[in-house]
Amino acid sequence: MKIIEKQNIDNVSILKINREKQLNSLNKQVINDLSDNLKEINKDHKVRCVIITGCGDKAFAAGADIKEFYNHTTKEGSVMSKKNQTILFDFIENMQKPVIAMVNGYALGGGLELAMSCHIRIGSSKSIYGFPEVKLGLIPGYGGTQRAARIVGLGKAFEMILSANMIDAKEAHRINLINAVYDQENLYEKTIDLAKTISKNSPQAISKAIKTINCGYYNKGFEEEIQQFGKCFQTTDFKEGVGAFLEKRKPNFK
Repeated sequence: MKIIEKQNIDNVSILKINREKQLNSLNKQVINDLSDNLKEINKDHKVRCVIITGCGDKAFAAGADIKEFYNHTTKEGSVMSKKNQTILFDFIENMQKPVIAMVNGYALGGGLELAMSCHIRIGSSKSIYGFPEVKLGLIPGYGGTQRAARIVGLGKAFEMILSANMIDAKEAHRINLINAVYDQENLYEKTIDLAKTISKNSPQAISKAIKTINCGYYNKGFEEEIQQFGKCFQTTDFKEGVGAFLEKRKPNFK
């Protein structure tokens, strides 16, 4: 069983995270396989647009696989953050081809960060969004602190990240976190229609437009996020937060 399912429709390539039982959470293999597929697609002149989604209708990607990094040190946390930002999240943002996130359910933590790294986000009316990291003694570590502020504005980014509250599709659309909302049964068709519309336009012009739009946003914030994300791993709050999550109890932060 492939952990990333790939399908081509005309000039559109669709990548599906195939971990439905785990709510398509992002483990090392998912991140590496997504990265490998996207690198191949970026070189394929036949592909004009990419769609990323999750298998099933419950989750796009419900966060990272916490068990993989529970025992990380500060250095290991920083290295993981920087590596994964580089090979996947930053790579998506700077791809020569447009990438659309088709959000078919939960987009939480790393899953929401994955969606935000895409150029366009289309959501199901049942989709749910949020950053639960501070409940675990963490912060978003895959570009979330930076992209959230750019996409929804500074105040809303603070509210979402610091409260860890989840929001529904209607609110996500209102704050411009997602571009459009469709009923679950129409989500696939509408997203494909948009991808095909984009695919009819000049690929060279689109590539230059992506690069030019992104140029206005580069700063040192991503590097700071990597450092602060790593530092979380040595805090007692992280041990308590993740320990409580794995033990299925409420954390007791002191």
